[in-house]
Amino acid sequence: MKLLFVEPAICLSAFALTLTSPLTTQYVYRRIWEATSNYSMASGSNASECEKNKSSPIFLSQEEVQKKVSLFSMQMDISGLIPGLVSTFILLSYSDRQGRKFPLILSSVGALASSVWLCLLSYFNFPFQLLIASTFIFALCGNSTTFLGASFAYIVDQCKEQKQRTIRIAIIDFLLGLVTGLTGLSSGYFIRELGFVWSFLIITMVLTVNLMYILFFLDDSVKESSSQNVSMSCSEGFKNLFYQTYMLFKNASGNRRSLLCLLLFTMITYFFVIIGISPIFILYELDSPLCWNEVFIGYGSALGSISFLSSFLGIWFFSYCIEDIHMAFIGILTTMAGMALTAFAKTTLMMFLVRLPFLFTVVPLSVLRSMMSKVVDSTEQGTLFACIAFLETLGGVTAVSTFNGIYAATVAWYPGFTFLLSAGLLLIPVISLCVVRCIGWKEGSYVLLIQEESREDTSNR
Repeated sequence: MKLLFVEPAICLSAFALTLTSPLTTQYVYRRIWEATSNYSMASGSNASECEKNKSSPIFLSQEEVQKKVSLFSMQMDISGLIPGLVSTFILLSYSDRQGRKFPLILSSVGALASSVWLCLLSYFNFPFQLLIASTFIFALCGNSTTFLGASFAYIVDQCKEQKQRTIRIAIIDFLLGLVTGLTGLSSGYFIRELGFVWSFLIITMVLTVNLMYILFFLDDSVKESSSQNVSMSCSEGFKNLFYQTYMLFKNASGNRRSLLCLLLFTMITYFFVIIGISPIFILYELDSPLCWNEVFIGYGSALGSISFLSSFLGIWFFSYCIEDIHMAFIGILTTMAGMALTAFAKTTLMMFLVRLPFLFTVVPLSVLRSMMSKVVDSTEQGTLFACIAFLETLGGVTAVSTFNGIYAATVAWYPGFTFLLSAGLLLIPVISLCVVRCIGWKEGSYVLLIQEESREDTSNR
């Protein structure tokens, strides 16, 4: 019996990917410490070493390890940039003809292969530089952006009514927040109690179950096209998506085109900062003076994941009293305050408290997507979100690489500089939103404008 529920696959994938990130970072940190430092870690310990005394020679080695981990992370992300862009772009557009299961299966196979490679790497103690191969394989098969994009498209295919679609997507946001929060909370205990090998093995088992569910239990929401169309899609799909994206902007009126470009620019610049700074949190917490162990890092990751839930509740509450653009302002400004406070967090209590301003971090991303969907026609929604997915993949990898490079260059003299820089960069989307407000954004006005333009096009024909 085939099911039309992609939610179990999303939850299993979210658990695996959320657990993989902190495990990989701390595994690389430990391996680079052992490779470059003259000071060995405690025997049988799974924790990372940290020295708070700046006059200690261990402290100097610690700073060098921080730089090398950050630069290696940048190399890993760059290795997956090109294959990730190509696979995301092709697979998501290809799914309109070939079906949604194809990108779900392929990205799941890539994640499973990457996890198996991590197991072998940690068990046989292979050179950690080979981690770059797992990043490349995962990106080549379609990364997490591909999986989530196909999942949301799968849900949209089933929901003919707007209200039903909103509820299903809201449920996904809730589940993602719940799963990532609980996984982040437990990640430290996985490392402490099981070590890296067994933790990576558990991730592999979860991804195997996920792949089995998609293959044998999940039905496809889109029926495959005829063989002729399938053969044409491989050669023409890439060109068609470029052409559709071009027409998305060409067909819009001048005011609507300007608004769409501004909203897209606002979302991508905000996304760039948020994604780029995310992995820096773990390195910052491992370093002096915080010197967090794996359990505290898990607590921090869990608090960060709560933003999915709090942002959803914030949107639900604020939508009754303020406009979308004001919700976006609130989310960006509170995130900016959180970044600035993090740069000066020197104690564990303070580092936990600075997570509070990040409660609405996800709000601008959701709201800006909603605002953009209101300024394009219903027949252009797929092209719009394919364009967004492409820019998110490009911006995400570029951001992580950039911020890792900046952190490596500044960690020796001021580790919090990257967070101050992030707070300053968030002024860009704020200014962009102010321009959107000045040119006359009003709720519902552009829906009427689209309808008028559609009627004009019909009459001209």
